[in-house]
Amino acid sequence: MAKPKSSPVNPIRKEAWRLLDGVIIGQTVLPDLLTMHQHQSLEPAQRAEALRLATATLRFADRADWALKPFLTRLPHDTIRNLLRLGVVEVCGEGAPAHAVVHDLVALAGRSNRTAGHKGMVNAVLRRAIEKLEGNWDKAPIPKTEKWLRKPLAAAYGNSVLQGIERAHSQGPALDLTAKSEPALWAEKLGGTLLPSGTVRLPSGGRVTGLPGFDDGAWWVQDAASAMPLASLDISKGVTALDLCAAPGGKTMQMAAAGASVTAVDVSDVRLGRVSENLDRIGLTAEIVTSDALQFKGGPFDVVVLDAPCSATGTIRRHPDLPFARDGAEIGFLIEQQARFLDHAAKLVAPGGTLVFCTCSLLPDEGEVQVEEFLARNKAFNAQDPVGDWIDPEWKTQEGGVRLRPDYWGDQGGMDGFYFAHLRRTLA
Repeated sequence: MAKPKSSPVNPIRKEAWRLLDGVIIGQTVLPDLLTMHQHQSLEPAQRAEALRLATATLRFADRADWALKPFLTRLPHDTIRNLLRLGVVEVCGEGAPAHAVVHDLVALAGRSNRTAGHKGMVNAVLRRAIEKLEGNWDKAPIPKTEKWLRKPLAAAYGNSVLQGIERAHSQGPALDLTAKSEPALWAEKLGGTLLPSGTVRLPSGGRVTGLPGFDDGAWWVQDAASAMPLASLDISKGVTALDLCAAPGGKTMQMAAAGASVTAVDVSDVRLGRVSENLDRIGLTAEIVTSDALQFKGGPFDVVVLDAPCSATGTIRRHPDLPFARDGAEIGFLIEQQARFLDHAAKLVAPGGTLVFCTCSLLPDEGEVQVEEFLARNKAFNAQDPVGDWIDPEWKTQEGGVRLRPDYWGDQGGMDGFYFAHLRRTLA
C-alpha cells in the first residue's frame, strides 16, 4: 500500500496529539512523556504550547466528547478520538481559528496509513462539532471525572459536592507561592492576593523564574492546600523536625524558614537533588538523607511530617492527566503502605512531639480512615486542633483531621484536594 502523501503539519499540534495518546492510550503521566526525545527536540516555546494544549484537552475531554457524540455513528479509535478532542478544545475553548486548526488536524491524520482513511471524517465531524459548541463553551456541561474515580468520590461526598469538585477541576489552578517571610509584602510586589492562610496567589500562566523574588529566593511554588498542614502548626525556633518523603521540599522549607533544624528524607537521589536545589535558592539549610522511609532511623524529633505516597487524586485541577493515566488499581497497595509509614513515623516522634500526616488525595481511605485506624492502634497519640482562625469549622473531620477540597475557597480560586492531621504524642 502506498504511503499517504504528506502535508506540512504544525509541530505544536502534532506534539499535543502525541501527548494525548501517551496519556490516554499509553496510560503514562505527562511528566514522563515530557522527557522523551520527541518533546525535547522542540523549541522551548513549542514545548510549552504543546503541553498547554494537551493539558487543556485532558481537562475538557469529557466536554469535547459531549460535543462530538451527535456526529459520530460509532466511536473511532482512541488516537482519532484524541485528534478530534484536540480540535474542539483548541477552537472552542482556546479561541484558535477554526480553519487553521481543522486544516492542520486533517493533515496530521493523513500522515500515516493507520489514520489516513479517517481524514474525511475528521474534517466533517470537527467542523460540525465546532459549529455546535463555538460561542457556547461556558454553557456546555461541566466535564465529569473518569468513572473509576467518580464512583468513590460520589459515595464519599454526594453528587452535589462532587459536581462542585468537578467544576473546580475544570477551572484549573492559580499559581500559589509560599514566601520565606513577609507574605503580605510579596503579595503586593507581585500583584497577587494574600490568602487567609498566608499563601500568595497569582493568576496562572507566565514564566515563574522571571517573577521578582525568584532569583533572590524570596518564595517557592506551593499550592495553598499543601502549605496548610504546617501553616497551621506552631513551630518554634530550634525544634528538631523530620520530613519523610520530602521531595520536592516545600514542607522542608516551611519548617526551615520557621527556624527548625530539619532532616529531609527521601528514597530518590534525583528527587533529593531537587530539594537541595530549592533549599540553595531559598537560602535555607537541612540535612539531606537518602533512605526508604520505612528504613530510616533517627531522632526522636519534635515534629515528624509524613506527606505519604498516595493516589494524588486531589491534584487533578493541576494534573488532569492523572484520571486517564491511572485506573485506581494501585490504591489498595498505597493504603497499606500509608499505614506502615504511619506506624513507623510514630516511633520517630519525641514524647510531647507532633506527627503531621497528610496526603494529596480526595479519598477518605487515604485520609480520615487512615488516621482513625492509626489512633485506634496507637494509644499514645491524640489528634490536636490546628492553629489558625482561617480554618473553616466545616473542614474539620470527626477523627480530628482537616479535609480540604478543590471547591473550597471557590471565590478565591479554590485549592487542591488534601487531608492532614496533627497527631500529638503524649508525654508518657
